[in-house]
Formats: sequence, structure tokens, C-alpha cells
Amino acid sequence: MTSPAAVDVQEFINSNAFSTFQRSILILCFLVVTIDGFDTASIGFIAPAIKAEWHLSAASLAPLFGAGLFGLMSGALIFGPLADRFGRKPILIFSVAFFGLASFLSVFSTGLPMLLVLRFLTGLGLGGAMPSAVTLTSEYCPQGRRSSLVTLMFCGFTVGSALGGLVAAQMLSSIGWRGVLCLGGVLPLLLVPLLVFKLPESLRFLVEKGKSGVKVARIVRHIAPAAASVPDLMIHDKKITGSPVASLFRQGMLQGTLLLWTTFFMSLLIIYLISSWLPTLLSNSGISLSKASFLAAMFQVGGTAGAILIGRWMDRFNPHLVLAIAYLIAAGFIALIGISGGALWLVVVAVFGAGFCVSGSQVGANALAAAFYPTGNRTTGVSWASAIGRSGSIVGSMIGGLLLSLQLDNQSIFLIAAAPALIGSVAIFMMGRQGCRHVVTPAPFERAV
Repeated sequence: MTSPAAVDVQEFINSNAFSTFQRSILILCFLVVTIDGFDTASIGFIAPAIKAEWHLSAASLAPLFGAGLFGLMSGALIFGPLADRFGRKPILIFSVAFFGLASFLSVFSTGLPMLLVLRFLTGLGLGGAMPSAVTLTSEYCPQGRRSSLVTLMFCGFTVGSALGGLVAAQMLSSIGWRGVLCLGGVLPLLLVPLLVFKLPESLRFLVEKGKSGVKVARIVRHIAPAAASVPDLMIHDKKITGSPVASLFRQGMLQGTLLLWTTFFMSLLIIYLISSWLPTLLSNSGISLSKASFLAAMFQVGGTAGAILIGRWMDRFNPHLVLAIAYLIAAGFIALIGISGGALWLVVVAVFGAGFCVSGSQVGANALAAAFYPTGNRTTGVSWASAIGRSGSIVGSMIGGLLLSLQLDNQSIFLIAAAPALIGSVAIFMMGRQGCRHVVTPAPFERAV
């Protein structure tokens, strides 16, 4: 039985309490992102063991890291458009199974060339999983809590990265680097059956594509089990015709796309520059390596706290302005690391603040991208922005070495590193100022408890 009046999918979700069904989607996507973080980070922790077993030079390990990053970038470019064409769920499940199998097969690598290929394939799957998880979570969130919930889900990546380090530190001596890769392969493969049976397709995608009414009705009943009838659902999004990639560059969406890409590129450039080179730069200034490693960890701690709080602020205030201010403050914290004069307490505050503002804002930017693009090319928009960000991560991981080769002091290096944060701040501010919004904002509603 259907009601005669059509209801927008987002209005329907907004008008109902955040159900156990929706929480299960958030948890499943959190688990996907957690395993994604584990696999992405684990290679850095096991690299010394690989180097020792195969008698490699430190320089020969660089392609190993690069293969994963190029795989991530390629996966985002390839799988995003496929998710907009065939559905978020099948592409997400395929990506998880793909990177799980590739990671598991890495266990049997007989040399560096074989491992390079398998790390690229692992990255390919990882690059496809993340945008689909972000999009699916976003499309089941009430609008008034979307940024908070998406950033909360995205914190799984930080948790997974930390677990990768913990497992490597505690178990590497007993299970070896192959055991760590095996764990990174088995966990996603075990998660796949759960995703197949418990994860639904996006309700917005089903309605937009005119899919089975039975599937739609089943999901509606899960979201609003007390509803007297199943409403006739529709979406207000602009209809995407042709390629979801080409639509990113059409009139009305081009400017927002380019500004988002600028923000993603600059943000991930900073994150990888600091993550890769902070311990080295701090130790060069006279701080012991153990303290430098602790300080580098504070960047990740700050990023987790920032993701949670910035997501909440984005829901309460203008999200573009929140991110613009956060990136602006980040520039100040990054510069402060360089001018701290080695004062430990000041470095702790500066590194934590930089992580809070930069990493936290990057997570928020993912939520913003998911809200900016319409249903027909949402995953493409998120994934291609992610791919551009990955290219920034490659630049960031390389630029530290370049700055050191120029024999610049820490103060100069960190002042230079603050510049991308300023550019990101301007880009996201301009995006909001130009009114780059395409998702229709429903009428105000009373938030369900």
C-alpha cells in the first residue's frame, strides 16, 4: 500500500529517528574503513622486516610505498563511476573482497617485483572501498547529523592505522611480515559475507534508478517500522545523464569540483608531508627519536579528535566556513612547530593542533563532498576528489626530502608547509561563497530523537 503524496527520500530519513538499521550500516562501513586503514598503514610497519629478509636497500623500498599509493589513486578513479552506475553495495563488496584477496596473496610473494604488483592491486581495491563506504553512510544519514556521522564512521581509518602499528609492534616477531599481510587479507574476506547479507543498497540509489519496489519497501520498513504505510518516494536531485565523470565538469558543478579538488590535494599533501617527515625533522632539531615518534603520534590523536568535533560543528554551522577556519588555524599550528624553538610542550600543542585542524578537516571534506554531489554521480565525485588527494599525498611524501636536500632549517620548512593549508582554506571558503551546492536542502524539520 502506498500513499498518494510523494515524499523526498531525504525528507523521509530526516523525519524518522536514526534507527538500529541505520546504525548497523554505519558500523559495517566503519569496519570496512578500519580494515582499509589497517591494510594501508601496515606496509610501513613491516617494511623493515621485508628489507632485512630480502637484503634490500632503503631506497628500493620506495617503489613499494608508491605502488600502494598509485593503486589507491587508480582504484578511486575506476570504482567511483562504477558505483554510480551499478550500485554502492556491489562495488563496495567487490572492492573489499578484491583488496582482501590481493593482500592474502601477498603472503606468497617470492621477491620485490611480485610484492609490488600485489601491493598495487591491494591499493586498487582499497581505493574503491573508501568512497563507496563514505557515500553509502552519507545517504542513510539525517541531514542535520550527516557530517557528524560520516566523520565518526571515517574515524575507523585512524583506528585501523593504529591497529596496524600495534599488531606489527606486538606480533611481528612471532608471525613475521607475512603473517601481518595474511591478517590484512583474512579480515576483509571474513567481512564480505556480513556485507552481502546485512548491508543494504542505498535507498536513494534504488529510487533514483527506479529499482524494485519490494527492496525499497523492505528498507523503508527497517527505517520506520511503525509507519502505517510505505510512502511513495522520490528524490529532488538533478538528474545525471551520460557519464558520471563528465558530469563533474558540466556547468554548475565544475567550479565546486575544482575547488574541492584543490582542498583535497592540499590537505593530503600536508598530512603525508607531516606523517612521513615529522620524526626526522624533529630529531634534526635535537629532540630524541623516541620523543619525536611520540610527537608524531600526537598528530594522529589530534586528527581523530578533530574529525569528531569538526563534523559536529559542520552540522551546527556553515560547513564551508567551519572548514575554512580550521585550515586557516592549521596553517598557524604548522608554522608554530617550526618556530617553537624545540620547547617540548609547545611542539606537543602545535602538532596536536595541526592534526586536529588538518586531518580533522580532511575527514570533514569527505562529508562535504558527499553532500555536494547529487545521487547520480555522488560516489564518482567523492572518489575522484579522493584520487586527486592521493596525488597530493604522493607529492607530500616526496617534498620533505626535497626541502631537506635544499638544507633549509626547520623554521623555513614548516613555514613552507603552512602554505598549502592557507590555499585549502581559501578554496573551501570560495566554494561556500560561490554557493556551490547541488543537493536540495529539505525544509526545516524537527530532529527525531
